[in-house]
Amino acid sequence: MTAWSTIPVAETAIFAAHGHPFGPEQKALVIGRTVEAAGEAMAHYLGRPGAGAELAAELLERVRKELSRGAAALPGAAELVRACRAAVPIAVASNSPRELLDAALWSAGLADYFTHSFAADEVRSPKPAPELYLTACEALGTTPKRSVAFEDSGTGIASARAAGLYVAVVPSLPRADLDHDWLGTSLAAPELRDWARRLGDGTVR
Repeated sequence: MTAWSTIPVAETAIFAAHGHPFGPEQKALVIGRTVEAAGEAMAHYLGRPGAGAELAAELLERVRKELSRGAAALPGAAELVRACRAAVPIAVASNSPRELLDAALWSAGLADYFTHSFAADEVRSPKPAPELYLTACEALGTTPKRSVAFEDSGTGIASARAAGLYVAVVPSLPRADLDHDWLGTSLAAPELRDWARRLGDGTVR
């Protein structure tokens, strides 16, 4: 899932430049998608057929600039990542391209905690296909059924489900009806902190 908060700023600017607000309806069009897929979705919504690549390039450039200014981690994200990493190896499986993934992780102060990271432009089939999660599990030396995916969008959840992972969900959109094994409102949820602390003592199954 996205653990930083700059991409909506870039999306808001693009929609505003074309005379549209950026609210839950617009966010639902692009959340969890690759940059290329987001560009195509925006082109369709904005009534600009054939402009997907142009809008994707604009989104990439705007996100690049936002990340260069700094991206704060979402509430609870850094604490959860540190607690999990203290007990088990962890990985990022992201639908962002490598350039943006690395910039976001470093900006949010999370880069050093992940054993591995995998980006959309490093697999043949990004999310919602299962390849990113399957690749991450293999690199970590574990099986999907013993792994947990943290997700915030339908696209990511579909990928994790297809790969066979347990799925913990903190939706990016309010009132989103998303498939899940665990559902919360924040990465700072006390039950998540308790679960992460128990990862290393053998009581989590």
